[in-house]
Amino acid sequence: MRQSGPEGGLTGWALDVMDTLGGPGAGLLVAAENLFPPLPSEVFLPLAGFAASRGGISLFSAIFFTTLGSLVGALALYWLGARLGRDRLRALVARVPLLDVSDVDRSERWFAEHGGKAVFFGRMVPVFRSLISIPAGVERMPLWRFALLTAGGSLVWNSAFVLAGFLLGQNWHLVEGYASVFEYAVAGTAVLAIGWFVAKRLRARRR
Repeated sequence: MRQSGPEGGLTGWALDVMDTLGGPGAGLLVAAENLFPPLPSEVFLPLAGFAASRGGISLFSAIFFTTLGSLVGALALYWLGARLGRDRLRALVARVPLLDVSDVDRSERWFAEHGGKAVFFGRMVPVFRSLISIPAGVERMPLWRFALLTAGGSLVWNSAFVLAGFLLGQNWHLVEGYASVFEYAVAGTAVLAIGWFVAKRLRARRR
């Protein structure tokens, strides 16, 4: 029977999933977040820690299955990128206003040089942690390397959030507040970068 904790809404539903399915339920939620970034892992992860703090699941199970869920979701997107391939990607880019096929070439060179770090540290950046799996598949990064880097980065990120939720107990939601600040900062930086890119490309087209 559920003890006192979050009731109703997304958090209540997520806790019900974990109560019903245990650790695999937490992994399923995180896998879904990888495929659908609007779902908040910054809620699911500390909530898994909270579930562990009250004995619903073990702490090891919470960390193991959330990391496994991250890996499964990332592999699905890697497969999507591999299916897309370079030729289809170039064809799609050629149809997008303000983008050139040369952008794909630069991205390929960048990924060849920094892809490993991007996959590992990208697991710790909202939204980007999902998107980075696609170019990894397009570039056919060795699957074993992609899986190892993804699992390693996810383990670091997930453990921090799960442990925070475990230690905070009923106050697990405080983690979400701090994570939201980081998420807004990342989103703001991305918007500024996109704005700069569009302005630069429009000036080049006018010339």
